[in-house]
Amino acid sequence: MTEKEKMLRGELYDSSDKELVKRREICHALCEAYSRSAETETAKRKDILKDLLPHMGRNGYLQGPVFFDYGDNIYIGENFYANFNFTVLDCAAVKIGDNVFIGPNCSLFTPVHPLVYEERNCKFKPDGTPYTAEYAKPIEIGDNCWIAGNVTVIGGVKIGSGCVIGAGSVVTRDIPDNSLAVGNPCRVVRKITDKDRLENR
Repeated sequence: MTEKEKMLRGELYDSSDKELVKRREICHALCEAYSRSAETETAKRKDILKDLLPHMGRNGYLQGPVFFDYGDNIYIGENFYANFNFTVLDCAAVKIGDNVFIGPNCSLFTPVHPLVYEERNCKFKPDGTPYTAEYAKPIEIGDNCWIAGNVTVIGGVKIGSGCVIGAGSVVTRDIPDNSLAVGNPCRVVRKITDKDRLENR
């Protein structure tokens, strides 16, 4: 089994693996190219996204700058929008549904490092190459969600469809469908209902 296969299965893997390092280097260069491009360079941005996010649906827009680890482990539905400084560490699969809005400075973190420092600390291969033992947990965001500014989502979390996650939240547990959830740690405040329609303001 390759280190990439271990990574995507949520097993301990070697992040210094040559295949993983090469894809991260490619991804980081694509992120930099996209982030440096002008909003008016539509064709250029579209070409970059084909390589950076090969699993993104139609009508996706990322404001930039963007910061991803691999890019090809991110699966995005249609009509997606991400504001400034969207960061995704996609060492496990990150699945985002249709019609999802991401506010500025949002981060999705799949990697998990051991709690015990002896297991977490940097180690060295016989040739001197440094490496760390880590694993990753997937993240899923359902359809029709709004993730407000400065939200962090931790690996292993599933956010249901129709949710609103309030600004500054840290999502460490699953959020059920059609929930308004806020805080650190993020907690459900209430269900979103027809009473929340603009006509009832």
